[in-house]
Amino acid sequence: MAHNHSHTPHQSHGANRSPLLAAFAITALFMLAEIIGGVLSGSLALLADAGHMLTDTAALLMALLALQFARRKPNSRHTFGLLRLTTLAAFTNAIALLVITVLIVWQAIVRFYHPEPIAGGLMMAIAVGGLLANLLSFWLLHRGEEEKNLNVRAAMLHVLGDLLGSVGAIIAALIIIFTGWTPADPILSILVSLLVLRSAWKLLRESLHELLEGSPQTLDADKLARTLTRSIAEIRNVHHVHLWQVGEKPVITLHVQVIPPHDHDALLQRIHLFLHQHYQIEHATVQMEYQRCDTTDCRLPQSATEQTHAHPH
Repeated sequence: MAHNHSHTPHQSHGANRSPLLAAFAITALFMLAEIIGGVLSGSLALLADAGHMLTDTAALLMALLALQFARRKPNSRHTFGLLRLTTLAAFTNAIALLVITVLIVWQAIVRFYHPEPIAGGLMMAIAVGGLLANLLSFWLLHRGEEEKNLNVRAAMLHVLGDLLGSVGAIIAALIIIFTGWTPADPILSILVSLLVLRSAWKLLRESLHELLEGSPQTLDADKLARTLTRSIAEIRNVHHVHLWQVGEKPVITLHVQVIPPHDHDALLQRIHLFLHQHYQIEHATVQMEYQRCDTTDCRLPQSATEQTHAHPH
């Protein structure tokens, strides 16, 4: 059995911290501005956008804390370090966004049946300022490695929701200024909330999948086993494959039935190299076996590869 891994903290943690910190400061500032503007103007759209910004502020703060904890070195109690905190923060952010969206929709329905006067000019000024702040925050986060970091993607989704909320508030303000039709305010609040709902649900599913030790979205354990068997001639069968993700790192354990090699270490090195080059797996635990595996867990993978290798038993 052999174990190959690296626990060096990702450099992306440091790269993501600066844009997250800047986005946090900008979002917190304009959250307060929208709360004050929403109360003074009577606009639900502004208050709804401020509600999104409130969850954004918490999301960005948790993202910063998660990245800080993730940089801590592994110890005897947390052998992978605290990388999973980034996933937990993303899951919490998704839940918060879903809850706040439901509350906004409910309040918008109430406001639709019981309209209140709205100061369109003040609403427009605050909405435009919020839009500019959200554009800046989104740009800052987009410069990070959001495709690789689930937690930065969570923060980006929150900011995107705010950006859409600001656009909705601007449209509602224009309608109110030129027509005086106040129901435009709660209607556009509902439309913006529904747009955010789909992205929040996707984020929730992804983060929950990782917390439940699901395999990474881009990797198929059965296909990996078949490919490894076809690619290395000495391998007869790959079984007991367990594939999961910690933070941004894919992790795998597997049993490999092989023809007894002349050089055990060289064959093991080839397996590790294959996993690293083709699947970017740096942390792999490989148990090499020389006897045929006849358990139920081995039969299906073996039947899929028996025609590939016709080795004598």
